[in-house]
Amino acid sequence: MNDAFLHPLIMLSAAIVGLIAGVLFDCSDASVLIEPFLMVMLFVVFMCVSIRDIGRSFSNRRFTLSAVLINFVWTPIFSIIMGLAFAEIDIRIGLLMLLVTPCTDWYLVFTAAAKGNVPLSSALLPLNLILQIILMPVYLVVFFDTQISLDIPGLLYSMVIVLVIPLAAAIVVKALMPRISFADRFGNAVTGNGDNLQLSFLCLAIVVMFASQSTELLDHLELFVMLLIPLIVFFIVNYIVSASVARIQRFDYADTTSLIFTSMARNSPLSLAIAVAAFPDATLLLLVLVIAPLIELPILSITAGYRLRIMERARRP
Repeated sequence: MNDAFLHPLIMLSAAIVGLIAGVLFDCSDASVLIEPFLMVMLFVVFMCVSIRDIGRSFSNRRFTLSAVLINFVWTPIFSIIMGLAFAEIDIRIGLLMLLVTPCTDWYLVFTAAAKGNVPLSSALLPLNLILQIILMPVYLVVFFDTQISLDIPGLLYSMVIVLVIPLAAAIVVKALMPRISFADRFGNAVTGNGDNLQLSFLCLAIVVMFASQSTELLDHLELFVMLLIPLIVFFIVNYIVSASVARIQRFDYADTTSLIFTSMARNSPLSLAIAVAAFPDATLLLLVLVIAPLIELPILSITAGYRLRIMERARRP
């Protein structure tokens, strides 16, 4: 089975396992494991991303500018508009945190499956990662500081802890790889199995989260249905926006496909890691970030198939 179909099934299975464990056992204290699991996952992400390659993203300035404007100007505004459909402030914050973080891993899988420009998408990856980390607290302050009491120093401290430690560890390992054989073997093992390791630790975090919050989760099962339509609307609208921008810029099929997937795919694991550290008691907020990939990944898979059909039609005489 293709990973695009397999990943959401694995994540859904992790959620079910967590719920069952939470119902059968007292797992309330297990929540302390969520953040460490997510930090290990982020360590793997940082190992697989070369920040030094950020300059490559500017080799195609029109593409990079288009992607940045869609992801970091248009999408935050659109996410706030969609959030107005929800009365609960935690859901609106969760939606914002999800949608303002473009994906830094599995979107390459879908780009490749749809025959997009994978090298160009890969070059954009470190820039997307840096911008979303820098801008996340800015968006929260701009859009929500007047609606909730935001502890800005606490938020920044939480982000530093959950992001800087994995990043520093990745930098140290990469620096030691050319000098120490064990570090080289370890680093190559991590990067060589990056996708599987990221998924594994994300699923461990999901199991623990669903187990430790099983009572509240069962009280909010309707959240999946509530999120379904807004997220589908987001993916459709961002597909249309990115395809339209690509048409105006006269991008070819491969570059258009790359722009579409970097505009649609979201980095829910990073958002979840920040949310767990900054808003540990906001159950609805965390639920949004856990449920979203279960909706997102099948839609991205459908989009990849649709793009391939467009390519095949274009090739017909």
